[in-house]
Amino acid sequence: MTKLTICIDRGGTFTDCIGFTGKPGEENYKEYVVKLLSEDPANYKDAPREGIRRILERALGTTIPRTDRVPTDNIESIRMGTTVATNALLERKGERCALLITKGFKDLLKIGNQSRPKIFDLAIEKPDVLQERVVEVDERVTLLHSTSNTDKLEQDVEGSEDIVRGLSGEYVHIMKKPNLEQIKKDLTQLYEDGYRSIAICLMHSYTYPDHEKQLGELASNMGFTHISLSNEIMPMIKIVPRGTSTTADSYLTPCIQNYIKGFVDGFDDGLKNGATSLQFMQSDGGLVPVDNFSGFRAILSGPAGGVVGYALTTYSDQQKHPVIGFDMGGTSTDVSRFDGHYEHVFETTTAGVTIQAPQLDINTVAAGGGSMLFYKNGMFVVGPESAGAHPGPACYRKGGPLTVSDANLYLGRLLPDYFPKIFGPNEDEPLDSAITVKKFEELAKIINASTKGPPKTVDEIVYGYIKVANETMCRPIRALTEAKGHDTSNHTLAVFGGAGGQHACGIARNLGIRQIVMYRHSSILSAFGLALADVVHEVQEPSSETLSKTSLSKLKERVSVLRESCQQELIRQGFSDSQITNEVYLNLRYEGTDCALMTLQPVDEWDFEGEFVKLYKQEFGFFLPDRTIIVDDIRIRGIAKAIEHNELTMIKETQELKQANKIKDIDPTIKNGVCSAYFETGRDDSVPIYYLNEIPVGSTVKGPAMIIDATATIVVEPACSALVTSQHVTITVGDEDHKKVTTEMEPIQLSIFSHRFMSIAEQMGRTLQKTAISTNIKERLVFNIALFSDFSCALFGADGGLVANAPHIPVHLGALSHAVRWQTSYYGDDLREGDVIMTNHPACGGSHLPGQLRLHLDITIITPVFQDGKIVFFVASRGHHADIGGISPGSMPPHSKELYQEGAAVRSFKIVQNGQFDNDGVVKHLCEIPSQYPGCSGTRCLRDNVSDLKAQIAANQKGINLIHALIKEYTLEVVQAYMYHIRNNAESAVRNLLKEVAETHRGQDLVAVDYMDDGSPIKLRVSINEQEGTALFDFEGTGPEVYGNTNAPESVCHSAIIYCLRSLVGMDIPLNAGCLEPVEIRIPKRSLLSPSEKSAVVGGNVLTSQRICDVVLKAFNAAAASQGCCNNLTFGIGGKDEETGEEKSGWGYYETIAGGSGAGKDWEGQSGVHTHMTNTRITDPEILERRYPVILREFSIRAGSGGQGANNGGDGVVRDIEFLEPNIHVSILSERRVFHPYGLQGGEDGECGRNLWIRKREDGEVQVLNLGGKNTAVFGKGDRIVILTPGGGGWGKRQVEEQESTVKALAKKLLPTSILKAGGSLGEYKAMSESA
Repeated sequence: MTKLTICIDRGGTFTDCIGFTGKPGEENYKEYVVKLLSEDPANYKDAPREGIRRILERALGTTIPRTDRVPTDNIESIRMGTTVATNALLERKGERCALLITKGFKDLLKIGNQSRPKIFDLAIEKPDVLQERVVEVDERVTLLHSTSNTDKLEQDVEGSEDIVRGLSGEYVHIMKKPNLEQIKKDLTQLYEDGYRSIAICLMHSYTYPDHEKQLGELASNMGFTHISLSNEIMPMIKIVPRGTSTTADSYLTPCIQNYIKGFVDGFDDGLKNGATSLQFMQSDGGLVPVDNFSGFRAILSGPAGGVVGYALTTYSDQQKHPVIGFDMGGTSTDVSRFDGHYEHVFETTTAGVTIQAPQLDINTVAAGGGSMLFYKNGMFVVGPESAGAHPGPACYRKGGPLTVSDANLYLGRLLPDYFPKIFGPNEDEPLDSAITVKKFEELAKIINASTKGPPKTVDEIVYGYIKVANETMCRPIRALTEAKGHDTSNHTLAVFGGAGGQHACGIARNLGIRQIVMYRHSSILSAFGLALADVVHEVQEPSSETLSKTSLSKLKERVSVLRESCQQELIRQGFSDSQITNEVYLNLRYEGTDCALMTLQPVDEWDFEGEFVKLYKQEFGFFLPDRTIIVDDIRIRGIAKAIEHNELTMIKETQELKQANKIKDIDPTIKNGVCSAYFETGRDDSVPIYYLNEIPVGSTVKGPAMIIDATATIVVEPACSALVTSQHVTITVGDEDHKKVTTEMEPIQLSIFSHRFMSIAEQMGRTLQKTAISTNIKERLVFNIALFSDFSCALFGADGGLVANAPHIPVHLGALSHAVRWQTSYYGDDLREGDVIMTNHPACGGSHLPGQLRLHLDITIITPVFQDGKIVFFVASRGHHADIGGISPGSMPPHSKELYQEGAAVRSFKIVQNGQFDNDGVVKHLCEIPSQYPGCSGTRCLRDNVSDLKAQIAANQKGINLIHALIKEYTLEVVQAYMYHIRNNAESAVRNLLKEVAETHRGQDLVAVDYMDDGSPIKLRVSINEQEGTALFDFEGTGPEVYGNTNAPESVCHSAIIYCLRSLVGMDIPLNAGCLEPVEIRIPKRSLLSPSEKSAVVGGNVLTSQRICDVVLKAFNAAAASQGCCNNLTFGIGGKDEETGEEKSGWGYYETIAGGSGAGKDWEGQSGVHTHMTNTRITDPEILERRYPVILREFSIRAGSGGQGANNGGDGVVRDIEFLEPNIHVSILSERRVFHPYGLQGGEDGECGRNLWIRKREDGEVQVLNLGGKNTAVFGKGDRIVILTPGGGGWGKRQVEEQESTVKALAKKLLPTSILKAGGSLGEYKAMSESA
């Protein structure tokens, strides 16, 4: 017989195998399909090998005993996508490895970007780093900075042995070479301690790899078996993701090699001698030979095959209709997009590990058929927890919980008689319907007992979970397409995966998509995609060239060399020149921005600039014509076509069937039977069942119907029809009759409306992100060099109460609602359709300056939503603007005493009136008024301000359109009713919390006090009414407002309380006005927390807000104090000359620095993270040194700074920055330099922070000066600022012999669900939204 090609996708629940001879799409093509459990240790050790054995038995007609080695005589090649690397990462079962890193950075990968994964978790959990040990290498190189004098730079370079040109073209200063003798001693110790795998990552090795190569050669000679060098793993700037990628390789690749060895040993010698080829799918959608397969490129090995599969079987070059891929399996649901080219991302985070490598943009949006079902706080909740493959859903006969698969089984959408009988101890039993029915009946009793109104049937309850599951998955799908500027409804939905067919119609209908395409192998498309995939080889080099005519020849030379390297490697693998093509990419960005776009070379030309501008405009809606374009990287992707195939889409065949008039309704007599299934319209006991392979080509199957394939069930819902062609099922989605939703609260609809309201806020945010010009609102959010996400969008009721807010930025939760309510009171009936309000004054609900505790000013844009002449909702967007005037650039002066010194303060201004934008009014409020004050100027970037304000207005309009669509779908009365129901739901959760606290404290008031470093007290007394679940938060006794800038507007206090209550509730509840309904807040006027209108407030937002959180949590006895600070550091040159008033050009930089979090009863504090009201990411060390004349000497954990206790507080960090140029203005704005972060319940206090100036005097003497908490100074060349941030307080008395608590033990074994999934661009957006 002709030799087989066998393709295998090992998923989390099932392993899908397909073996074939011939070419897909041709007449001689023959195939064999096998589906089996990925884990079944009682019957086989390795699922892929077992699948191959079964395929061979069927193809050859013989029996191959499981105990025998599998013969390969009849196998041409094996192609595999595997989750081995992913599982090792998730379960932390990789190879023991050590990291060698530049001195001063031993904790860098632990600190990461300093943000915390889940913003409302007091018990902050971050995944452990992969390396077990770190060795610091006393070596250092840095870049000669671009702000230096060019002529002097050339002089310095000439004749200097310590200055060389790196691979990127940048000049590198070799400050210290590694001591190889010392390193040899360190490596010897590692070897003696049993380490055989090491990762080496040194500063700036992406451009200067020599030191890494020296260390790698030394380690190789000493016998280390696996050595990962960061310059070889991914030669891109940013040491943190490059470092984590390198450790991931040293951690995972040995595991993969061990797995491959075990896999190969289960066969005869055909795989070992190369007679049968073995290839693996990489995360980028390309195959590589087994010898080239590495761990860090294998994270998305499985899902990548599915993307290739649907791209080649659904997308038509003729029609060019974009496709959304919806892959719903047993343990995950993955979404991607294809419009003729594969969309790659180059930095993603999986299981808490950031990987820097090309990966298909695959976004895990849910836990798939295994998503667990819950009833929490009166709402239906689906996932994110998964039952996994073991125990799996309840119906798998392993004692598992109720899941989405159980819901489909109960509703008749999953039929046991037609599902593989692979369950039970002997793998021969069907799905267990009885246990599913029993569990749902028990759940229905609980739900009906807790809700008012007539009881719901079990059918209605179970179908409710399906509706919630669909909406849960649709929300991120909308976000994915909207974020890229595409209309979700203008797509085809390509559905695959074992569970995809059961949800296809519901998902498409929710998204407004009219066409669903399912390939014949939809349930095993990831395996089939491997048969269609190409073999790839990539090479990449860094660059720092400008894109210009003069640099083009040099770039072409480099491209030519890299292209030849790719070509030769693929030829070495056995491909001919005619089979190979090369794609050329330049990673381009505008000078002065952090936003690089990987730009593909246009066909047969070198107009990269035109292509980049087109990409930039598509992504952001504008471009920067006056900016130089920088080439960051040169990348070549070599592609070899391994298996040829015919056209695989349905377009041509469908057209031929139409022309021949061969499309007809199916003959009802060929049905295989009927079943009972539940749909929106109710239960139907006569739903026809058809076998897919018995349906004649050209038949149309009208819903409701079940189409059964060998490995999948396709549910054709009412009002839908399916056209069956030879290779596809194409479903046309119609409008189904819906049950009328009333204004009565119903838990299913409550969950759905919660998602819909949040989706409106999220889509507003993406509109703002896309149309804004400011890097603060846009690039710093979208791209990975980002520091913050500088905006918030929200939906409010007509009363100004918050309904939904996205992203969940803590300080905005209360402030935005205050702003809307103030404006509604101010204008009364004087608001008309076409009016838009602009405000930012702190007395009017604005946080005025860094709303999310940052440098840039918040300006809030509020638009009323009218229906039939009445205001029915409000929408608002708050964006952080780079400058709005005041006494210093950036509008964040450390020593401001009056509000006017911090820039424009606008109470209320109709920026749009009767639909007309008031540009003159904007100039007046942002330029003219601020500049009237002594020492102040107006905004320094008016053009950007205006662009961003218009973007905010556009975002609001997007929200208005979506609200009107929702009202059209459900009626105004229903939408407004559910707005109040959702608020009531949040209110109920907070009331229950307060009742629990009151019961614990037996009616006693909760009292707490803490002090700002200037001695100002913040006092709080919380009085709780146990019967009603209400509380009075009384701040009487808080100190008066200060002659400084640590005053905090009342809205900030409200936001802090909402944040604390949400954190204390401990579950995901809607964050809206309902959270504060049971709470009364009393703040004394003219106090620190309710300052007069003209008081400076910039420090109040970044410092005092943190202290409020500590005081609230202290009162509730919930957690010891965290660092209570953001450690705001700014430095730069330029600005207004104090003597002449002249504006001098220059540059500026701002960052906030992490510290320690407080411990609690059941957890230890986390080290090196931001806490409570901020979650700012920090600039990567290599980016910092490339863009500014500084050397980061150290960024490490400040060991021992956390308070000791039964649970220790988290440690702060040490950040040591040396300045390379004179006359740099440095400002520090910080707290907890006097009063320690306190411990609780006998736990010790954390260490205070310190800010030190290491000053080099002209006489050579070195002074160490304490800058105090708040100061500004002019630093000279060689001076350093060393910031030691506070630790967190400890909890409980320290025991002599500490025993690890159950919580600690579990934390080491199990990572939190939210950080287990691969994110793709959507995951990165969410993470950055919550790390603002």
